[in-house]
Amino acid sequence: MSNELSYTIEEVSQLLKVSKLTLYDLVKKGELPIFRVGRQMRIASKDLDNFIDNHKTNQNNLISAPDTAHQVNEIKNNKIVISGQDIVLDILGKHIEKNSMYKSLRSYTGSLNSLISMYSGECDIVSLHLFDGDTGEYNLPYIRKILVGYPFILINLLSRKAGLYVQKGNPLNLQSWSDFHRDDIIMINRERGSGARILLDEQLRINEIPSRSINGYENEETNHLSVASTVSSGKAAVGVGIEKAAKMVGIDFIPLVTEQYDLVIIKTPKTEQLIRTVMEILSSPYFQSEINSLGDYDTSNTGKVIFETY
Repeated sequence: MSNELSYTIEEVSQLLKVSKLTLYDLVKKGELPIFRVGRQMRIASKDLDNFIDNHKTNQNNLISAPDTAHQVNEIKNNKIVISGQDIVLDILGKHIEKNSMYKSLRSYTGSLNSLISMYSGECDIVSLHLFDGDTGEYNLPYIRKILVGYPFILINLLSRKAGLYVQKGNPLNLQSWSDFHRDDIIMINRERGSGARILLDEQLRINEIPSRSINGYENEETNHLSVASTVSSGKAAVGVGIEKAAKMVGIDFIPLVTEQYDLVIIKTPKTEQLIRTVMEILSSPYFQSEINSLGDYDTSNTGKVIFETY
């Protein structure tokens, strides 16, 4: 068996100072060979060396261009990364490609983790639904703490209901955040950094319910549908998420809050056209009617600038 050195995608990302999404794109195009060990992708050392050698003379290439993280991400083949999980973001990406020179890539990462990735230069458009229990505001308090030093624009994408996923008929009669103190329920949680997890944690803090007292708090899924499906299967009695997923899975939903679901874009000379494109799309009746046809979304503030630095 060969003992040839190899790297994970994460390790190559750190070595080359580029995002994992960039590497996945290179792998998809066949420019960077990989092999698999179980479910893990690995890159042989000699293949990485060959890739670097082949691109040393191409000054426009992403790997060799001496630039900042955000500038690199902005100029690479006019590709943009849209981060977040809602299906509306897929529709937005389609409209962006149709109405501009940009090609959209998708990252299905939770709100807080996406915002941190934006700070690191790995995302161009980030969707957020981050509730701050101290102010009652969505998103802006978190952006101000994380995008320190960056000018940005915050635009409303839509509003939607968030609350409790419960089994059909709501046999345990769960009605509010305070019900999480009950010792007769098992919950299924979202991963750290997701908007749903932050909403729950803030509500637990407000209602003075210790997370350690909740059965199932440490059990995690990484998207709304998986949480709803876990409740549907009976493996958990309750989870937190959005209304759309509950209807898709066929369980009951207890609405508790109206979420402000926004988009944030960092403002640079190279993102001016992207911001104009996004604003035009969000304001168009055609885009809004397409979103409204999905049901369970409120587009009355879609395209409204929530906050902008100058």
